Amino acid sequence: MLKRVNRVALIGTGFVGSSYAFALLNQGITEELVLIDLNKEKAEGDAMDLNHGLPFAPSRTKIWYGDYKECGEADLVVITAGANQKPGETRLDLVEKNTKIFKGIVEEIMASGFDGIFLVATNPVDILTYAVWKFSGLPKERVIGSGTILDTARFRFLLGDYFDVDTRNVHAYIIGEHGDTELPVWSHADIAGTSISEWTNNKDGFNQEDLDQLFLNVRDAAYHIIERKGATYYGIAMGLVRLTKAILENENSVLTVSAYLDGEYGQKDIYIGVPAVVNRRGVRQIVELDLNEEEKAKFKNSVQVLKKTMEPVFKHF
Repeated sequence: MLKRVNRVALIGTGFVGSSYAFALLNQGITEELVLIDLNKEKAEGDAMDLNHGLPFAPSRTKIWYGDYKECGEADLVVITAGANQKPGETRLDLVEKNTKIFKGIVEEIMASGFDGIFLVATNPVDILTYAVWKFSGLPKERVIGSGTILDTARFRFLLGDYFDVDTRNVHAYIIGEHGDTELPVWSHADIAGTSISEWTNNKDGFNQEDLDQLFLNVRDAAYHIIERKGATYYGIAMGLVRLTKAILENENSVLTVSAYLDGEYGQKDIYIGVPAVVNRRGVRQIVELDLNEEEKAKFKNSVQVLKKTMEPVFKHF
């Protein structure tokens, strides 16, 4: 019996898309990868370049450039296309132009007969994930945004660096909008089962002021990177590959993605970053953290900012 072949369709081969394709090839997660971009020569060039690395890859991956018709047989469509965030521009500034771009993209993908899972990375990711859900008509579980997966990774990295502990042993979440209103869940942050507050209180040289500044560095990381190199792409590419693996390999992994809330955390009709169990069917369930009162208020504010931004845009669609 032949093993089922997984196909990933990547929409957009800019900095994030090409970095994702490169990381995906290096981890050997999918059997087929089709690259789709308005700039067909760029997509073709990327496919050629990636194929030349196949002798060094852990497993065989068929890679080619194509068009939207080839999404019909895809298990996963990953969207990284759209206008990029410019220096001084917030992710929410991108909402109107990228929503228009996404409507055309999603309509073409759905016309192919696509019936898999969407993974959205383009900013503002929470609003554009909502747009893909609306435009596609797919169940909410099968439309996922990268959400705060990168913010959470940045948070864990900086905490590990601060306490001089392997970042993989740090368990902490950033939730809310992937942007300026996101928040750290300090009440559930721990290292090897010991709360961050205990690490701070019981060891010399650590204090809450440092941790507050650490979170600001997490929240503003994209601005700092954009100032220096024009765009962020390696970190989010790795996060997208992690999500791809969780989906295609049916892992039931808990990852902080942009997922649809229907009463969870007391909120409805919004895509926003929260921990969720992710598997072959998409989002299996939302993990509801028991937030303290300050965290509840900040999360509610994050939801309200997103909804206020979305409201005038979706009146046109």
